[in-house]
Amino acid sequence: MLKGKKIIIGITGSIAAYKIPLLIRLLKKEGAEVQIVMTPFASEFVTPLTLSTLYEKPVLAHFFDKGDGSWHSHVDLGLWADLILIAPLSANTMAKMATGVADNLLLTVLLSAKCPVYFAPAMDLDMYKHSSTKRNIQTLQSFGYSLIEPTEGELASGLRGFGRLEEPENIFETIKKELNPSTILSGKKVLISAGPTYEPIDPVRFLGNRSSGLMGVELAKAFAKRGANVKLVLGPSKYSVDLDAVSTEHVTTASEMHKAVISSFNDADITIMAAAVADFTPEIVEKEKIKKAGRKSSIELNPTIDILKELGQHKKKDQILIGFSLETENEQENAKKKLKAKNLDLIILNSLKDKGAGFEFETNKVSLIHPSNKIIEIPLKLKSEIAKDIVTYIEQELITE
Repeated sequence: MLKGKKIIIGITGSIAAYKIPLLIRLLKKEGAEVQIVMTPFASEFVTPLTLSTLYEKPVLAHFFDKGDGSWHSHVDLGLWADLILIAPLSANTMAKMATGVADNLLLTVLLSAKCPVYFAPAMDLDMYKHSSTKRNIQTLQSFGYSLIEPTEGELASGLRGFGRLEEPENIFETIKKELNPSTILSGKKVLISAGPTYEPIDPVRFLGNRSSGLMGVELAKAFAKRGANVKLVLGPSKYSVDLDAVSTEHVTTASEMHKAVISSFNDADITIMAAAVADFTPEIVEKEKIKKAGRKSSIELNPTIDILKELGQHKKKDQILIGFSLETENEQENAKKKLKAKNLDLIILNSLKDKGAGFEFETNKVSLIHPSNKIIEIPLKLKSEIAKDIVTYIEQELITE
């Protein structure tokens, strides 16, 4: 049910606007409060009278009401909404959204929004395939907006290909999932490790890696938003989580991460080791800064404890254990070996060879590998979106009620 949920539907100038009245009816039937905001050109494709008759509210298209001159506050609208959907989204408005142009009411509402924003493009095949459109979609996704991809079919131009607005029934289901997420994770205890570890050499220097911790942080957020209670063990990172359902324990070294993870593992229903834990640590940590004059030529290293392997050895039947594998060669083969050797229920593979994926990026591209050899490929997108996809997979494929 969507009773009490406040949804803004932004309609732009596209022939696909004829599909929106059905979407409005579906939302109304579920009890949602809908406000339509149109771009000036959208009224050429679907009339404000048709829309306002369907949902029994005036359509907003201008900053000022033409009747009494009252002002429509874009700030109030942006704060009012629980979700904003731009459908259909034309190439023109998409370009404006990507560059921050604010020359109509809908665009200013978007700039004031604090809620999830979904956008559903609809345009001709050549326009959708154009490099500028691809760039603009990536830009909108970098803002945290979620793409509802167009489908393949016959287009208004007579061409056939991608560019058709997704069907209203499917858009409706997407909105429902966002505003009424699955409760299968409600009350589940989730343990997540994230970030790098720093292994001290002396009081100044350390051995470390380029992991930012963002992937694990986004996973913690995604689980918490679906009702789980999350323990996040976080190595040195600029990222953090400010949610009541997430408790964070900060650690620095592999030894500290091992202690924190082991202490919480027995109570966890789901454990995900997303951290990039150092494989080696200096045998001796110098008490004073090592001087160049000392001409020290080598540092003796000892292997750190393999936390994931230890968890796999002690995992109970009702526990789900998931690992990450960052590879640079023979990616799937090495990931599958790790999956089996460490007794995992799933391994998430990403490669440093994939542009825009891995360390130091806000985007990622991963493969979910199941012990049955089933592989799910998730294309390059924001790590926040990757996290949602991973959590959805766990809900649908790994959790048995």
